[in-house]
Amino acid sequence: MIKKIFSSQLRINMASGLAATIINIVAMVAAYPIYLHFLGYERYGVWLVLATVLSFAQLGDLGVGQAVMKLVAEEYGRKDIEAIQQYVTTAMIILLVGGTVVMIAIIGFKAQIIAAFNLSTDNAKIVSWLLPFIGILSIYVLIVQALNATLSGLGRMDLANYTQSFGRCVAVIVAAILLYSGWGIESLLIGNTLSYMFIHIVSLICIWRIAHIRLLRIENLDTQRGKHILRFGGAIFGGAVVSMLGSPFNMLMLSRYAGVSTIPVYEIGFKASMQVRGLIEAGFRALMPEISRIGANKTRYAKGRISQISRRAMSLIFLFGIPMYLALLIFATPLLRIWLGAEFIQTIPLVFRIMLVATFINLLGVPSYYFLLGMGHVRDVFAARSITWLASMVLVTMVAVNTNHLSATIVSLCLAISWSLSSTYLIWRFRSAMMIYGKTVSSIERTNV
Repeated sequence: MIKKIFSSQLRINMASGLAATIINIVAMVAAYPIYLHFLGYERYGVWLVLATVLSFAQLGDLGVGQAVMKLVAEEYGRKDIEAIQQYVTTAMIILLVGGTVVMIAIIGFKAQIIAAFNLSTDNAKIVSWLLPFIGILSIYVLIVQALNATLSGLGRMDLANYTQSFGRCVAVIVAAILLYSGWGIESLLIGNTLSYMFIHIVSLICIWRIAHIRLLRIENLDTQRGKHILRFGGAIFGGAVVSMLGSPFNMLMLSRYAGVSTIPVYEIGFKASMQVRGLIEAGFRALMPEISRIGANKTRYAKGRISQISRRAMSLIFLFGIPMYLALLIFATPLLRIWLGAEFIQTIPLVFRIMLVATFINLLGVPSYYFLLGMGHVRDVFAARSITWLASMVLVTMVAVNTNHLSATIVSLCLAISWSLSSTYLIWRFRSAMMIYGKTVSSIERTNV
């Protein structure tokens, strides 16, 4: 069985997605009780405000990370190391510029950011002190993610996955040591910074071992390569913008209408359920380039193969997903009590259960998402992401404005509704794409007769 699973690099990459997700879950399970014990819900909520700003800062990526992965993979298949160097160096310059703009915006609008979250005076002082460091970290994160994407593009998504996961472990370990030593919320910032430094160093070593790429050369800068990066990344960026606005928006609304202490309740339910979803979804990520390779042939065999992979993906979701989700729905309360210990509060199990239902509904649309991406239907992917978060934001806003009240439970219900809409759309668009693909294949066959 092991030999069968690891008989190809694709299967190794797929298996690494599951393994990395398990590592991430272990890190998360260890982190929350530690953070809540030393910081409490309110102070940890302040860190999540800073983390939300860091999430917004990822808008400076401009879709470059995904573009680097795709374009590096193409050039590595051609064994064109020079082109890889040009793409990666040009991408890093683009990210440096974009990240600098984001950093200036964070520092320049510091007062407005603090006011938006309706923080107390003491919490506002902490956020004001740490925001400039978050701005600087945002630039570094973009560069590190580009290097990690390069490693994936070189065919070693397994190494990229494991590097990111162990980086998360570094963040938790460092933060825990500092918190135990008497440090405050800055422990989490230091932990995250050292985490990205770890990912940076390991990614560089792995890249150098695979292909002797020389990045620090001015002649690597190439305008045409930059246009290719931005052209492909632009479509991905649009969807990422909407997605990255969604969850931070929900946290912002909770902070304003329910208080900053409700953010960790939403965060725990959302992140924990997404990690459960990731146990199945992680393996599908490596299928996108495979679908691209198969679909390029425009043959009846290719159409049949894509349909076969689609059926197997859905079977995997029902075979493993339903039992796992049902077990967690039933035993959510005792599991959360064991996990969070003295920091457990009664509202978390309900939020977690709602999020479990929401993420399972979302999981049903994941195969269609990756197939559409692999077949080049980027606009449909953008539309699905827009449906998810715009619908959620509209629903949350309507409830907050009309009732002047909000809770993590209500926000979770709004997200479940929006994910139902987007999954339905993705499945419909994939079936439509397969019909168009089939007609194209038939047309080609008639032409060749």
